[in-house]
Formats: sequence, structure tokens, C-alpha cells
Amino acid sequence: MKKKILFMLINMNVGGTEKALLNMIAEIPQEEYEITIFMLEEYGGFLNSIPDHVHIKYYNGYKDIKHILNQPPRTTVINFLKAGKVLQALNITLIHLFSSILKERTLLFKFLLKEYYENDTEYDLAVAYAGPMDFISYFVINKIKAKKKVQWVHFDVNKIGFNKKFAAKIYKKFDKIFVVSNEAKSKLTNLVPTLREKFEVFFNIVSPEIIRNQAKDGSGFKDEFNGFKILTVGRLATEKGQDLAIRALAKLINDGYKVRWYCIGEGISRKNYEKLIKDNNLEDSFILLGADTNPYPYLEQCDLYVQPSRYEGYCITLIEAKQFNKPIVTTNVNGAKEQIENGKTGLIVNIDETEIYYAVKNLIDSRNLRYQFSSNLSNEDYDNSFEMKKLFNVF
Repeated sequence: MKKKILFMLINMNVGGTEKALLNMIAEIPQEEYEITIFMLEEYGGFLNSIPDHVHIKYYNGYKDIKHILNQPPRTTVINFLKAGKVLQALNITLIHLFSSILKERTLLFKFLLKEYYENDTEYDLAVAYAGPMDFISYFVINKIKAKKKVQWVHFDVNKIGFNKKFAAKIYKKFDKIFVVSNEAKSKLTNLVPTLREKFEVFFNIVSPEIIRNQAKDGSGFKDEFNGFKILTVGRLATEKGQDLAIRALAKLINDGYKVRWYCIGEGISRKNYEKLIKDNNLEDSFILLGADTNPYPYLEQCDLYVQPSRYEGYCITLIEAKQFNKPIVTTNVNGAKEQIENGKTGLIVNIDETEIYYAVKNLIDSRNLRYQFSSNLSNEDYDNSFEMKKLFNVF
């Protein structure tokens, strides 16, 4: 009989967490495991990328409580009062008051999920994959039947408003807590040292064969630019640092370099970045390509990959760029030193536009250095089996 695994996350937006999940599912033997993806929302550019053999479920009640989870308590109370729902307004007021005193939101989650009842399905393993997201962690622990439960931590817990009181209370109920880099694990251990025995590093994985095949499916760059092509992949958001890239490019253009910087991704900062591009007269030089579920033709064709992030958990696009043996510049975020050997397979710089500029300038000027990095990357051995054993060992 197949073992049943459930992965729970918010949606299938085009992002590193979702891509890492799809990559991992591709490594799980179909003949041995039955997989279910359970989402809060039926949304995301990666929905159509879910393999046919994977079951898909949605929590239909999320749309009724999403606003309560995400908007300020005052707004929720006012909206209830305007709708004449005085009792609901009073309940939410009291719950938020106690949550404020307790400094964590378990009571709110319990109230919002009081109508949700577990079905009869019992899984061998249930994974709170969109971590850390407190609501999903609570849901998996309290509303999913499973013999084993795992929490995944994808992000830098020092940068995302991590609630260590909630973690100490809920995370202790998980059998295992996977963290995507050694640096991220160290930071998590500092916040909740009592749970250190549950922590284990699980690096995000990619399938080299799959992404190289996908690189053949798209056309990549269409503008026939014959200068130096730089690529960045990531949602348009402050934490991804595209503004640093724009300012670094402005310096390069001012120096007279024939270079064009392409950015694949979409997000809430697009308008801000469009203004910054215009203010620096870079409309023809910094190109926002939008979201693309298949960035691999661009990775194969670019001259240099740059990751200008302000923070990461373990950047999956760095792993992907490495599969195409591309010289890389990355900021010193979580996992960077575990993925790139500075001065040998790429350059690691501080989170600073000037340092990014000098690193990129160095690689444009030195064909030999680019060749050296690419050659060293081509000699690296990439094997997913060691990481996958960590998941299977949970059973």
C-alpha cells in the first residue's frame, strides 16, 4: 500500500517555495507514495505545473477568514459593526485583546477554524510546507490527521517577524523541522533553542535533467541585443533587491558598458521599480519581463546571473543558474556561502548597490574569470538523493 503524504501551503504562486515543492515531488517515487497538495487558495502560475498524479485539495473556508487574518483588528471590528454583527465584533475584540496579551495568535486560529472538522483521511505524513506561516502550522497540527508531521522553514527567521512564542508552543508538536540552510538553522536555534533536536537542514533541490529539458521548450531573449546580458529571477519585492540592481546598472551604463539587465518575475513593487528605471533613464536597459514559469531558456542564454536579494532562506534560482554553469554574483544572504564558493564559482558581496556594481563590472571586464567560474561549476556534482533520504527517514 502506498504511503500518503500531504503538503500544505498558501497557493501555487510563481515563487521559490512552490518551485522547491514541485522539484521535490518530482523526486518522490509514484509507485510508493500518494501525494496531496492542500492549498488555502486556488491561485498561482504554478497550478498547471502540478503533476497529474498529485491530488489537489483546497480549504474553501479560507476566503471567508482571510481578511480577518490579514487586516488590522480595528478594521475587522468596524466592518462587523457596520454589518450589524455586534456579537462577532465583540468576540473578535476579546480574542485580539487576549492574543495581544499572550503575544501569539493561537486563540484566533482556534476561533476561525471552529467550524472546520477533520475528514476521515489519515496521512502517513503531513507537512506544513509554507513555513513559517503560523496559520498553516496550526492547521496541520490541529486539523490534519497524520502519523507523522513536519514543519518546513524556508525563510530567514530574523527578517520576517517570526513569533518565537508561537513556535515554542506549536513547533514542539512536529516530529521534525526542516530548515533550508545551515545559516537559517543557526538563526532558528538561537530563537527557540529548546527545539534544536528537531531541526535538520534540508537544502532546496532542483532536477538538472528537467530544467535543461525545459530550457529547450522556450525561446528566451527576443530582443536580439548583442551586448552583455545579465539576468535576475525573483518576484518584484523589496526583499529581492531589484532596486539595488537598477542602481548598479545605472553606474555601469554611465561607465559606457554595453549591457542589458533582464528581470523575470512579478510583484507588488513593479510600479516603484518602473519609476526607478525611468528616473535613471534605463527604459531600454533594465527590462522587466514579467512572471514566467519557465525561466530556463533565459538562464541558458544569459552571460551572468545576479541575485541582489536582501534576504533569502536558500535561493533556488542560484541552484538553477549553477546547472547552466553561469558565472554568478549574489548578495551575502542565508545559504549563499553554502551554494557559492566565493572567488571560485561566483562572487558573494554585501547587500549594497555599489558592491554589486563592482562585482558585475569585474566579471564583464574579465572573460577569464567568467570562464574560470563556469569551468569550476561544470565540475560540481549535484545529487538529490541525500536530501530525499531525509524526508523518507521521517517515516
